[in-house]
Amino acid sequence: MLDNLSIRNFALIERADIDFEPGMTALTGETGAGKSILLDAIGLVLGDRADADSVKAGCDKAEIVARFDLQQLPEARQWLQQQELEDDGECLLRRVVQAGGRSKAWINATPVTLGQLRELGELLVDVHGQHEHQSLQKAAVQRDLLDRSGQLETELERVAEAHRQWREAETRLRAARDQSADKQQRIELLQLHLRELEELALQAGEAAQLREEHQRAAHAGQILETGSDVVGRLYENDASLQAELARCVRSLDELKQLDPSVSEMHELLASALIQVEEAASGLRGHIDAIDADPARLEWLNRRLSQIQSLARKHRVEEEELVPLAERLQEEYRQLTLDESGIEALEQALESARGDYLATADALSARRRETADDLSQRITAVMQTLGMEGGRFGIEVETQPEPAQWGARGRDRIVFQVSANPGQPLKPLTRVASGGELSRISLAIQVILSEADRIPTLIFDEVDSGVGGGIAEIVGRLLRQIAGDRQILCVTHLPQVAAQAHHHYRVRKQKQEQATHTQLEALNDSQRVEEIARMLGGIDISEQSRAHAREMIEGALSRAS
Repeated sequence: MLDNLSIRNFALIERADIDFEPGMTALTGETGAGKSILLDAIGLVLGDRADADSVKAGCDKAEIVARFDLQQLPEARQWLQQQELEDDGECLLRRVVQAGGRSKAWINATPVTLGQLRELGELLVDVHGQHEHQSLQKAAVQRDLLDRSGQLETELERVAEAHRQWREAETRLRAARDQSADKQQRIELLQLHLRELEELALQAGEAAQLREEHQRAAHAGQILETGSDVVGRLYENDASLQAELARCVRSLDELKQLDPSVSEMHELLASALIQVEEAASGLRGHIDAIDADPARLEWLNRRLSQIQSLARKHRVEEEELVPLAERLQEEYRQLTLDESGIEALEQALESARGDYLATADALSARRRETADDLSQRITAVMQTLGMEGGRFGIEVETQPEPAQWGARGRDRIVFQVSANPGQPLKPLTRVASGGELSRISLAIQVILSEADRIPTLIFDEVDSGVGGGIAEIVGRLLRQIAGDRQILCVTHLPQVAAQAHHHYRVRKQKQEQATHTQLEALNDSQRVEEIARMLGGIDISEQSRAHAREMIEGALSRAS
């Protein structure tokens, strides 16, 4: 759950510190007040991309910090442990954006990549946007919504892996069958390359080790001379640092008997003496290990020259020669396969295709089960959203042609709707109006959020396109979902805002030199004023206030 959000110099917000509670929180304000800025700030700290416009004009950086309680988020806690990030039941996300657009991110005070921040963000918050109904007509979106509703992640992973292996088997067989006119020439060239690489016998990581050894061997004289001089100064000379420190330690050892206050200085010098002796010993051992053999240096020169020459010949980095040899060996093996090898590849392909079909069929069966359940549940919600007698259906059609099969199975998913009683189901893209799409999208989001394991949900004006009694039902649905989780709802409808457990108002303040957006937690009386404003506009009448009180009290009475 999101406990606190701290914003500094973000867009039009100079400073905001917001404590969030469980239940439903309404975020309201006049059009253009900056409600979306708050959601942009949350999105940024969850891994959205940043730009220079994120920083408030005249400031050098923007900073957003979000604190989450992870008690109900075992998956997030497991992710933090896997990433070796501290987890004590809370999680602190921090994002700083510079005026130039560059940004840095931290999780629990540890610097992380934007990808890591986004991965964790997907486990902490689920966002339902106001424009989701616009993408509802896309086949891929419909398929993903069905899979998400059925929690088919495991089945999807199996199908994707089976599809990958099937395609790889196809590729291997195609390569084996693709016998071009210059096959023998290519084989001979590969034999030459492989013979050179085998003669080189380069091991993984060897080039870097050889360069390091060559660096020492080439400067062995300087290393020995300088190292010996330092060892002498530290330990071996009559007036060495070790001898002087030892005398000082002995003197302070006697002095601390007379003046105990010098004990700390005595300990420091004694420690320094030990470190000097260890440094001298270590340096002496390093010098003794230096090999100034000219023959070894000559061998290193030849070996490195051979490696560099082959790397230039194949136009790769020296470290890539080992994997290059493996790739060339595999290519050589494929080109020299006999007929029995091709038969084995054909059998492997048929087996991989069978595995794919089996996993894809299992996914299709689960999709059909999910489609029946989801259709019924969405239909039920549609009845409450002013579409009485309407029906929702999901068609799962398995495609017969292999060209239509993919890593997400071989099904074509079609959302269908009948907006009026007695009418047959037809594809959503052909019969639903904009308002109907908005309501159907809301019904889907409500159903999906009920099964969502993430305890913090954000609804960004998902009530767009509805009003009156339907708006009140939308508010009740959101309040119902908030019974055991946290809902943040940006809304322009008083019927929805009245259902909230908590209420924040977003206001834009214009001054001579600047414009600021402020967020204010509303008490009971302020909340009445805000909902009355949403009901009646700028001039708030007593009638509007009375209506606002009635709406709030009605929500409370139904909840009790």
